[in-house]
Amino acid sequence: MSLFWRIFALNAVVLGTATALLLWAPVTVSVPVLLTEAVILVAGLAVMLVANAALLRLGLAPLDRLTRLMATVDLLRPGQRLTASGGREVAEVIRTFNAMLERLEQERATSSARALLAQEAERRRIAQELHDEVGQSMTAILLGLKRAADAAPAPLREDIEEVREITRESLDEVRRLVRRLRPGVLDDLGLVSALTSLAEDFATHTGLHVTRRFDGDLPALAPETELVLYRVAQESLTNVARHADARRVTVALRRAEESVVLTVTDDGRGIKAPREGAGIRGMRERALFVGAGLEITPAPGSGTRVQLTAPVARKQP
Repeated sequence: MSLFWRIFALNAVVLGTATALLLWAPVTVSVPVLLTEAVILVAGLAVMLVANAALLRLGLAPLDRLTRLMATVDLLRPGQRLTASGGREVAEVIRTFNAMLERLEQERATSSARALLAQEAERRRIAQELHDEVGQSMTAILLGLKRAADAAPAPLREDIEEVREITRESLDEVRRLVRRLRPGVLDDLGLVSALTSLAEDFATHTGLHVTRRFDGDLPALAPETELVLYRVAQESLTNVARHADARRVTVALRRAEESVVLTVTDDGRGIKAPREGAGIRGMRERALFVGAGLEITPAPGSGTRVQLTAPVARKQP
């Protein structure tokens, strides 16, 4: 039955019932209308309106569910669908909306993959230039300052040594930026070594206590999956340093049945803001890139837990 005829039938039932009651009920209307008659008519009208509203709400309930889903749908949380129930037109609208969601999720995943690949390529290029150009130039400057300090008189040598120390700290900062832009250890030694280096570097620069729990029988992963796991861990630790006000952080990597699960848990103040920032949205886009699931929930006791479940995919030979 079409939506038009469903609404028509609902109203016909209500009006037909009201007419039947008027025909067979022992009710009369005087002129002028008596108070008791007016009360009965108003009560009957109220009952009729309530019944009509209840039946209409029941008939249009699928559209209400569709409206709520439209208002809350997020393409970074794929899989949100509605059952095609209700009348012919309502079911067709729901099926069309589900198909549109499917198409939009695929297009979003494709565009996000292109953007992330381009971003990683640009990170790699910048890291390479910083390493080859800036890093080597600063190394040459350090060597020149060393020779100048050896040949300079004592008062000037102290100034040169101070400049050397500043240059050395700047070179260390450049190298740290290179590691953040493109972790070479990830390409050379693998995911566990990269996460270990990341956790140690984070503990050194923040003073927080970082606990590492990595399974020893982790499966081989595709390079893009390893990179997503590393970037999510990196962003999670950055959020802990900026917002969590925590003292301890645990980074865990374990093997599940058909997936690898990364968990970053802190003992900070937990999730306060209802809106997700750019960092969390970026993590969701990366998870979508490899078909992973991302959950951000309060940790037991206090703090926040970020959990990424990535499907296992063998490295290409």
